[in-house]
Amino acid sequence: MKILLCTDGSSYSQVSYEYAAWMAMRTDAEIEVLYVTDRRKEQALRNPDFSGSIGIDSYQQLLSELVELERNRAKLNHQRAKYILEQAQSFLVSREVDAVKLTHETGFLVDLFHKFEQNADLIILGKRGETANFATKHLGSNMERVVRSSHKPCLVTPREFQPIERILLAYDGGKSCQKALKYLASVPAFQNLELHIITVTQKERTTAFDHLNQAVAIAEEAGFTPISQLIHGEAEPEMEKYVEDNNIDFMIMGAYGHSRIRHLVIGSTTTQMLRNSSIPILLFR
Repeated sequence: MKILLCTDGSSYSQVSYEYAAWMAMRTDAEIEVLYVTDRRKEQALRNPDFSGSIGIDSYQQLLSELVELERNRAKLNHQRAKYILEQAQSFLVSREVDAVKLTHETGFLVDLFHKFEQNADLIILGKRGETANFATKHLGSNMERVVRSSHKPCLVTPREFQPIERILLAYDGGKSCQKALKYLASVPAFQNLELHIITVTQKERTTAFDHLNQAVAIAEEAGFTPISQLIHGEAEPEMEKYVEDNNIDFMIMGAYGHSRIRHLVIGSTTTQMLRNSSIPILLFR
């Protein structure tokens, strides 16, 4: 198994190291830590022609100073990337994760991301980054773009780490939830944990109950003894209440709703859970 761990050195990223180590230790996974220097921090020098207004000699002097400034900035960005990656490696090694690869790229994470996710089985990233403010409901723009475009499972981590003992699968019978259930049943990281499976519906209960029973049967076949419940109501508040009432530490769910614009935006239920949750959420398309 290979984990792609995206970092920007922020406090949220550092919490993601802990969850990556937890996953790697339970799956014997290799971790590739990816840091992307934002191209806007290393923009190539534009050369406006000021020579007519300030004179050719002054222009050449200014140009030389700007080139040197850009060179120094690039060096600082490289040193910063090296420090962040080495810090991540040091943390992971301290958690007895030895298979760690460090990768530094310059550009835009969303543009470069797909090149690296091809060889990964799981993506891990914090739900906010270094440029995100700390408003309670705020989500990082890079996180949203990655989750929206990734073809691999994405584990979005919160601001603080907590040990994982109870996991929740929110199941509605859709294709993304079927992928989540298959992953849950096949990845050893989740074995020997307390599994809860819920289906929340406002519609016909028989179909929802059939979906829930199918999920329970697959989980039992994989060796779990799941706690299951069919809940009638609105998805977001009922799921949030269940997480709080049952001390859930880790949540698994589909990443998209069933609207016609689901390929353009994250589903509303997913967005609300990410905004309000203080636990990691593993998302599937």
